[in-house]
Amino acid sequence: MSPTYPTLRQVVLDCRSARELAEFYREVLGLTYRPGDEPPPPGEPDPAGEDWLVLRNPGVSIAFQQVADLPEATWPEGPYPQMLHLDTTVGSAEELAAQHRRLLDLGARLLLDRSADPDEALYVYADPAGHPFCVFVSAPGVGED
Repeated sequence: MSPTYPTLRQVVLDCRSARELAEFYREVLGLTYRPGDEPPPPGEPDPAGEDWLVLRNPGVSIAFQQVADLPEATWPEGPYPQMLHLDTTVGSAEELAAQHRRLLDLGARLLLDRSADPDEALYVYADPAGHPFCVFVSAPGVGED
């Protein structure tokens, strides 16, 4: 009998503003809200946005849990290492450059530029809550061990 394993449902990011971070990743990754988690009309209360929100993807979803206080990661050095980060990929150096401009416009902060690395072109950013995330150049299926 082969063993059974849990299925990864979602990655959860703690943050000081669930709505702000969910909106950032919705724009970055083109995800959609779980029904009922969409932003309310302007000027209306947003009780879900002050607690827990989920963005869905055909694969793994991302959830955002609001917490009262959260120190920002100080990666690559300092007292608060990254405890989790997201890796994303694009298919070409041209797409990497286009995404770089778009991500900065969306509020990402550049932490590391290795876009000229011939072996592994990438950028490392901090999202608005300070969580590091990477964008690599990688062909589909490459690096999936």
